Amino acid sequence: MKSLLTLLLTLTISACATLEKPPTAPVPAPTAPVPAPTAPAPAVPPLQPVGWEAVSGWTDEEPAAAWEAFVRSCSALRGQPAWQPACAASAAVPASDGAAQRKFFEQYFTPYQAANPDGATDGLITGYYEPLLHGSRTPSKRFRYPLYGVPDDLLIVDLSSVYPELKSLRLRGRLEGRRVVPYYSRADIDNGAAPLKGKELYWVDDAVELFFLQIQGSGKIALPGGETVHVGYADQNGLPYRSIGKVLVDRGDLPLEKASMQGIKDWGKRNQAKLPELLGVNASYVFFRDLPNDLAGPLGALGVPLTAERSIAVDARYIPLGAPVFLATTWPNSAKPLNRLMLAQDTGGAIRGPVRADFYWGFGQEAGKQAGSMKQSGKMWVLLPKGYVYTPPQIAAPRANQGAGCSCSGG
Repeated sequence: MKSLLTLLLTLTISACATLEKPPTAPVPAPTAPVPAPTAPAPAVPPLQPVGWEAVSGWTDEEPAAAWEAFVRSCSALRGQPAWQPACAASAAVPASDGAAQRKFFEQYFTPYQAANPDGATDGLITGYYEPLLHGSRTPSKRFRYPLYGVPDDLLIVDLSSVYPELKSLRLRGRLEGRRVVPYYSRADIDNGAAPLKGKELYWVDDAVELFFLQIQGSGKIALPGGETVHVGYADQNGLPYRSIGKVLVDRGDLPLEKASMQGIKDWGKRNQAKLPELLGVNASYVFFRDLPNDLAGPLGALGVPLTAERSIAVDARYIPLGAPVFLATTWPNSAKPLNRLMLAQDTGGAIRGPVRADFYWGFGQEAGKQAGSMKQSGKMWVLLPKGYVYTPPQIAAPRANQGAGCSCSGG
């Protein structure tokens, strides 16, 4: 079993862990005494309880604007005992009474300040949105970029029942004979190496728009004849996300201030011949499924429709999905305060760390502009029901120079 675990861990996983090769020759003994290593400072807990007076901007917020999103969270949390008293009591609170809602949160919840392991309480806040693409159910000269459903040969391995320490990891791969190997990369899929024939859901007219649809996680597709369909995230190939915006900056192809979603799209239009190679740099690939067209918004990881400007994606290893989160940040490309009660209803491949969030701006072009330019600093307070027992996750420290990369909005 141990050898199987070692084999499976060589797959690329969401944590991007890598096993280091041991030295092949013995290391000679040092000729001088080596000082004892200094014990690392203990990491600061990711969530620390504070008083309501510590929540900057709380008394200025109008909770009624977030109430519908909170009710949606409760619909997914009612089965959890810690949430039942608060969710049950919320039914008696008027949907338009902000003062009663503020009193409700103060009575039933305790605020927790989110902090990074080094104690810093500021983190990165980015944005995402739901785009509109143009496509068809059949390929043509115009519609030639396929949007795929989940492949039949994609394996998902869950070892948590045998190794509890791996409960936050799900390994994805495929069989090659008797071996489990990583699934096909984006370049492999785009070049036709993966057995995906027959898995095409739709065909769209723009490779860059399809790439960003995968990063956003959900969207709508306008079909010939006026029909519009709704698609959402179904699964992923398990390979690591890499920011193409950062690659363009590192190569000198884009200045840092233009490495936004719109900047990347503009570069792609000017450099069609170089585009396939650039997109292939990000080996991660997302597969989709059809969603009901009558949903109030795209489905987040919590399983409820997202609410524009009131839902955020978080790292669920640190922040429980469904929890209210008071966010103190600024508007995109601005110092103007943006302090709001949000709901942690989604996750994202690039959203890593306790003080890290992706702000859902909604559907359409204007939402896309806001999302594409949002890269702000912010603080977060997580509201947990009184009596909730929060257990910090046991997560191994990342390797040196390992980071989440750019946000979903920056490619």
